[in-house]
Amino acid sequence: MTSERAQAYGRVTATLAEVGPTKLQPAEQDLLRESADTLLFCEDITADPAAQQALDAVEELLDRLVVTGRWTAERADRLRADVEACGPAVRH
Repeated sequence: MTSERAQAYGRVTATLAEVGPTKLQPAEQDLLRESADTLLFCEDITADPAAQQALDAVEELLDRLVVTGRWTAERADRLRADVEACGPAVRH
């Protein structure tokens, strides 16, 4: 884990603390927290099916929040970037 990943994790947890109770249902908060946890401890995202599933689940949730008007696209994009930054860089 790098300091950049730890900082991203901190931003995710701060967002959940700030807006979670009013803008997210408990199951949605849990999904985001668990996904960030999974990514934080992942060493290689391409070899970790759980990490890939976590990213897919976050993407689906954030898209649904935007489509239903519960979140703005900007807020969802910021959280998406922070959750993704919890994980290792994708090697090409």
